[in-house]
Amino acid sequence: MLFYYAYLKLRNKEVISGTNYKIVVEYGDIFKKQDCKKVIAFDECFTTTVGELPQDIKPSSICGQFLALYPNVNIQALINSIGLKPLKKGSAYKGNVCYESGRIIPYKDFLLLAFTKLDNVGNGRMAREEFLDCLEILWKEINNYYATQSVAIPILGSGITRMKGEPLNKQQLLDMIIASYKLYAEKIKMPAKLYIECKRDDDFSLDKIGEYI
Repeated sequence: MLFYYAYLKLRNKEVISGTNYKIVVEYGDIFKKQDCKKVIAFDECFTTTVGELPQDIKPSSICGQFLALYPNVNIQALINSIGLKPLKKGSAYKGNVCYESGRIIPYKDFLLLAFTKLDNVGNGRMAREEFLDCLEILWKEINNYYATQSVAIPILGSGITRMKGEPLNKQQLLDMIIASYKLYAEKIKMPAKLYIECKRDDDFSLDKIGEYI
């Protein structure tokens, strides 16, 4: 029993395999992943202002870290280059131009994701149904842009995004992501894999994967 608990404490990944897919959930830094595309979640407006105001990208977030590494990235030029069309209805935050959650902009070895919707003061908020809809679009977009490489994503929604209705913890969000990917027909073709990068956290454990499915 002692060795089993030591194994649970020391292991750093869980592999979930099916007939046509492989998901690797692991503790790691998405920016250190090699030979794969890396998904970076922005808000629906692809905001690039980093700061502490509600509408700003937080410096410690994955998106904030990306913008620190690539401060001169021209998001609008990237949007124009792939012809991504904005939604007809603007964001709840000041009516700003926004894009469908789940849509992707390719940039170097990154896939920049329009993710969380903004409320009227600029906070990120999503309902469970909106989150699931976003995932379905994301899998389709990844299929268009992964170029036979593996793809790494964070646990989407586990940062400062506020989930409308019943709050969802990191463990629940991970299970929803895994279940959604399993159900989507056109997965990343093996031997390429889907990596889900996460941090060691008191409210999250690899051995609890699947408890909420």
